[in-house]
Amino acid sequence: MGQRGWVRWILVIALAASAFAVATFSAADDCDETRATVSGEWGRAHFTVVLADDPTERARGLMFVESLPMLEGMLFVYPEPQAVTFWMKNTLIPLDMLFFGPDGTILSLHENAIPHDETTISGGEGVKAVLEINGGMARRLGITVGDRLHHPVFTSVCAG
Repeated sequence: MGQRGWVRWILVIALAASAFAVATFSAADDCDETRATVSGEWGRAHFTVVLADDPTERARGLMFVESLPMLEGMLFVYPEPQAVTFWMKNTLIPLDMLFFGPDGTILSLHENAIPHDETTISGGEGVKAVLEINGGMARRLGITVGDRLHHPVFTSVCAG
């Protein structure tokens, strides 16, 4: 094999190693519980999230939080799909609530929940997760019922 042959062979190996590194990074990134992506016909939005996956964390939620940076939120995860309700007692900022079924599809959403309001907000039946984000963000992004949430809670790929 001449010098050009060796150069081509080295380039092929380098490209294969790069592709493997990218695939490995993407798989690891897909398993990052602090990242959630909502996608629909309008495009995709990536959120940095705090996971609330036990009863104490879910009960406290975003109570007493004075501000929420744009594209950040809290992801409430339930062990089994169920009927869930929320309220805004002790919550200081307006929130949008996106209610997801077990496959990550938005079943319902509630926009601009009013701070301190104790009116019950129902997500309906079969809710596996709820994403709370800044009030008005869902409308600004174009998020609607039927859009999807991509997060490790909806895949077994990340299960250890």
